[in-house]
Amino acid sequence: MLILALDTSTSVLSVALLGEHEPPSAPRAARAVHEGNRPAELLAPTIKAVLADAGVGPADLTAVAAGVGPGPFTGLRAGLVTARALAHVVGVRVHGVCGLDALAAEAVAAGAPEDLLVATDARRREVYWARYRGGRRLGDPQVSDPALLAGAAVEHGLPVVGGGAALYADRLRTLGATVLLEVGASGAADGSEGLLPVAPAAAWVASLARDGLAGSGPQPLPPEPLYLRRPDVQEPGSPKRVGG
Repeated sequence: MLILALDTSTSVLSVALLGEHEPPSAPRAARAVHEGNRPAELLAPTIKAVLADAGVGPADLTAVAAGVGPGPFTGLRAGLVTARALAHVVGVRVHGVCGLDALAAEAVAAGAPEDLLVATDARRREVYWARYRGGRRLGDPQVSDPALLAGAAVEHGLPVVGGGAALYADRLRTLGATVLLEVGASGAADGSEGLLPVAPAAAWVASLARDGLAGSGPQPLPPEPLYLRRPDVQEPGSPKRVGG
């Protein structure tokens, strides 16, 4: 099995190639770039570079995996359309993975507790977030003001990790939440040290898809974007009548 995975749900565009027995911490090849609102422009060259780094071609792929969000409309659309097109051309299936799940899995592997809240930047002064117990997500992801995330953290006594936690760290802490941006200095139980991830990494998207296909994890999702908001652009309504 050789999975090409991508995630475009945050400002960090991530692409990775993962073999059947390779750990997500050491994928066959991986690249991450700050997309700067140019995911459609940067994604194809990044995929090409990852395949070149590994010395393989599209015909060697056995599956494609893509982060389905939650995330912004433009980024998710670019990622999923690209994943579907590539899978169609190669003749393999494309599988979806929640980006927050990938971020949670990497954070736990890096030393964060298995019971935690994961948050990413949703822009408009809001965060996407989800709650995890034993490394498994409880319920659907949400989008809200950081104050609601802080309330959930305090209510359940859970730390918050991820890019949303980093962006609103001061506010979350003021509201009583525990923000976990690194392990070691904060006393991780397993003694590991280092910064925790802030954005979903494609290698972990591939890993979760691989586990799901093997029956050792939740089944992959359909490759449909997980939008938690309506698009900024709305279809105009009927013209108003003027005059008598």
